[in-house]
Amino acid sequence: MSPEYPESLLRVLVVEDESFVRMVAVAMLEEVGLAVAEAPDAEAALTLLQASPDAFGVLFTDIDMPGAMNGLALAEEVHQRWPHIRLVVTSGRVLPRESDIPDAGRFLRKPYHRGALLAALDQAA
Repeated sequence: MSPEYPESLLRVLVVEDESFVRMVAVAMLEEVGLAVAEAPDAEAALTLLQASPDAFGVLFTDIDMPGAMNGLALAEEVHQRWPHIRLVVTSGRVLPRESDIPDAGRFLRKPYHRGALLAALDQAA
């Protein structure tokens, strides 16, 4: 357990279709003591969330993903069903408007570094 982060942030769900990018994000978060689960798309993420909705404090999702639901739609679904989960979305292609991100979620432009990722997690409400 990391002394730097509140209990609510200690479990992050990383949703990223590119396995190398997902692996790097997971490593960045684990290096600071956060527990991380990962999913390659929105459908897999929803399956994890439905199984353990109280297990996660943060959703960190790419916007541009294959499948029926992109990252913004996933963030909206998570906000509606599990409003306690903080939202951080990322993309190297899409630049969403602030109003596109539900709640007080944050956008993080790719490529990002660990400091920017951790700041986005801290700032998401």
